[in-house]
Amino acid sequence: MREPPTFIYEEDLWAQGADLVAGVDEVGRGPLAGPVVAAAVLLPPRCAFPWLARVRDSKVLSAARRQELARRIRKDAIAIGLGSMPHDLVDAVGIVEATRRAMLAALAELSAAPEFVLIDALSLPRCQLPHRPIIHGDGLSLSIACASIVAKVARDQLMLKADTSFSGYGFARNKGYATREHLDALTRLGPCPIHRRTFAPVRACLECA
Repeated sequence: MREPPTFIYEEDLWAQGADLVAGVDEVGRGPLAGPVVAAAVLLPPRCAFPWLARVRDSKVLSAARRQELARRIRKDAIAIGLGSMPHDLVDAVGIVEATRRAMLAALAELSAAPEFVLIDALSLPRCQLPHRPIIHGDGLSLSIACASIVAKVARDQLMLKADTSFSGYGFARNKGYATREHLDALTRLGPCPIHRRTFAPVRACLECA
């Protein structure tokens, strides 16, 4: 079993005098529909909230645990920023560039400016702040893991709303990911307005239409 995330990267930065360290992560690179959403979370330096012991990469947490932790993160963080890039921008510029734009938008939404930014996997060439990408950062850094939770809860809420507007695809359950239920509905119904036209299963449906 993988060790839980810690403040190992943050502690190194705190020791160097950078107290305000933000973690950034995204959710939604893989789905066939909906936006890509990023979150930036700025926790108090050297914080020791009891709930931090339960923080993990959002992908390994239950929906109920993610929602509970997101509430606590929102309550105790110095600042939180969210950035969302819609499906049509994903199609226009590609998922990696859309993800970078979502991350930059999340950082721009922070009400306090971080002195350093830790990012899950991706580099951000246009970020003016000192930053470091960390592979598998959502499983290593508590700041990034908190960002992954906030981003996941925010995107899931958007897909729950999408399910009421575009019924039949199971967005409330699959959140736009390519489950069998979703693929079967895509074949049966064709793409809806929030499907990503450049993603292979959606593109294949359009070519067969």
